[in-house]
Amino acid sequence: MNISKFYKSLGPGLLYAGAAVGVSHLVQSTRAGAGYGFELVWVLIIANIIKYPFFEFAPRYANSTGKSLIDGYRKIGKWALVLFAILTFSTMFIITAAISIVTAGLLGTLLGLNMDIYVLTMIIMGVTMLILILGQFSALESIIKFIIIALAISTIVAVSLSFKTSLAGSTHFDWSNAVDIAFLIAFVGWMPAPIDVSIWHSTWTVAKQKNTKEKVPLATSLHDFNIGYIGTAFLALGFVALGAFVMYGSGEGFSSKAVAFSGQLIQMYTSSLGQWAYWIIGVAALTTMFSTSITVLDAYPRVMQPTLEMLFPKIKPKQDESQKPYVIWLMITVIGTIILMLFFGKSMKFMVDLATTISFVVAPILAILNYMSVTSKDFNDKPKKWLIIYAWIGMIFMSLFSIFYLIWKFF
Repeated sequence: MNISKFYKSLGPGLLYAGAAVGVSHLVQSTRAGAGYGFELVWVLIIANIIKYPFFEFAPRYANSTGKSLIDGYRKIGKWALVLFAILTFSTMFIITAAISIVTAGLLGTLLGLNMDIYVLTMIIMGVTMLILILGQFSALESIIKFIIIALAISTIVAVSLSFKTSLAGSTHFDWSNAVDIAFLIAFVGWMPAPIDVSIWHSTWTVAKQKNTKEKVPLATSLHDFNIGYIGTAFLALGFVALGAFVMYGSGEGFSSKAVAFSGQLIQMYTSSLGQWAYWIIGVAALTTMFSTSITVLDAYPRVMQPTLEMLFPKIKPKQDESQKPYVIWLMITVIGTIILMLFFGKSMKFMVDLATTISFVVAPILAILNYMSVTSKDFNDKPKKWLIIYAWIGMIFMSLFSIFYLIWKFF
């Protein structure tokens, strides 16, 4: 394979990494290590293994058809599109809010801003919206690989320097404790990312093909995806280790407030690497969260626009107004998120746990729709038999756990 050509083909998989390495890693994985040491590592590994097929189906479908998974849902039936629209609309504001608040917390910590977290969050969302409207997202795509590499290197170095042969903590995960179970559900919900991201990934793959005007081989597209997927899994392990080595058994827990949590997060690195690393680590973490924020804010209008146009063909805009629905949905996302934060945003921890729990519950539904899209009669590049069996195991496993959680929660 031509190395230069392969390098140019990278993009959607790294955009996936940019979206995934955010709250699930910086917040949830670190909390898991700080609270329970390495006890939940096996949960992290299983979550990554089980969800793999449903994320793999995204570049597979987009590369083969030149269309996103939303088109696959349309072919399944109108009910699938309606279901996807309802699920997306019901989660888009809470997920955007959770990510934006963490980003604002990091910015406030780094700059020492004594500003209300919601005001700071609104400013960040306004700047992000302006960037997307002006069409500067392509610039972020070109540098995101450096952002991910910077965070990966800094995390590996920090874990290495904070390594301990034994941990002093004595807190264990209690399967009879409602608080522990609730955290477990939230942890798995976004590990390595919500399955919604698979649909986003398919739209980025299509956009990549349109920009390059070149058909990328399926193997190359899947290699790009695997690099992003496997890389984020290792980064998640790194954040668990960092939380375990630095905070487990220290008697100090993570704050539920975004700014305080961000300060504790950066302090974990500096306590291992030294105070000299404060700005390096802080900027790497902030840039990563900002890339997640802008990716998420771009993704929801990008998927809601074609979904509604397929459901209601009459609202499809003229060619010269094709950008207008995207901008409208962008504004709806921002305004809805702000309203949600002002009325229901009790704390960063509340927002994050609610968003991740919702993702956990709806994951089996989206997984099934992804599976149906790549196994339909008219789809050419169907998964091999072992991957189909693998997907069935994942769908059954996630469905049972979602049902268990709903019964445990409400009955």
